[in-house]
Amino acid sequence: MKNIILLCLTILLIGCKEQTEKVEVKSKENKESVKKKERPIAAENGKFFEVNGKKMLYGGENEYQHFDITDYLLKDEQFHYGIGREKFPALLKPEFISVTEANKVWADSTRFLLAKSIKEVKAYSVKDLTRHEIVNDVLDGQPIMAAYCILADLGAIYERNYGDKELTFALSGYTYYDEDVWNGLDGFVFWDRETESLWWPLIGKAVSGPLKNVKLIEMDKSKWSDTTWKDIRENYPNAKVLASGQDFKRPTQWKKIEDVTSIVENFSNEK
Repeated sequence: MKNIILLCLTILLIGCKEQTEKVEVKSKENKESVKKKERPIAAENGKFFEVNGKKMLYGGENEYQHFDITDYLLKDEQFHYGIGREKFPALLKPEFISVTEANKVWADSTRFLLAKSIKEVKAYSVKDLTRHEIVNDVLDGQPIMAAYCILADLGAIYERNYGDKELTFALSGYTYYDEDVWNGLDGFVFWDRETESLWWPLIGKAVSGPLKNVKLIEMDKSKWSDTTWKDIRENYPNAKVLASGQDFKRPTQWKKIEDVTSIVENFSNEK
């Protein structure tokens, strides 16, 4: 009789544990679902519209800021926000301070993206990148971009040269998610000023515009790292460190690249 009672209690405890685990999983799913729903859904807020037969995506208060997304790769319902393409100060001409100056600001554990060449080293704090999201820069003569998305916790250094063409990146004002990509987390959507194509870094390529399917070129991993201020302070005393609090007047015009044939042919990734 005693063994039967113990067996019943064991079965009951196992059942309770399984039920608790199911509740916890369901609760987690509900929280994630609620969190995602709390973000403004672009399609429900009138961010998609048509102009002269072209599908457009809201890009700001002025007509020239909207994006032509005709035949794009993404889905309307998976876009969030739509605050305008110049709301984040994606830097064009970043300013830097020395390691000595920066050491008065940053703790050893502060996270940084570091880009290096034989002649030059540049460091971008993730805290500052969270504000800018993108820093267009030059490293030893090579155009590069430091980028970080706080929602997906994804940071990297990219090249901006596409053959003999140079691209300049900024934030579109949107995030996008796909349940099959990066655990379904939202990721910022970029745009480039020269062609006004949209790019989604979580899949590493342009998703609309003249450069659709052209890949983002990540810098060779031997030349950049996701590191800490302690590492930079101890190993790169001559590094140039991104200065905090920068902003600039957003340009209203930009030199366009009219012929993108060479870029598409040499850097396309349609997988």
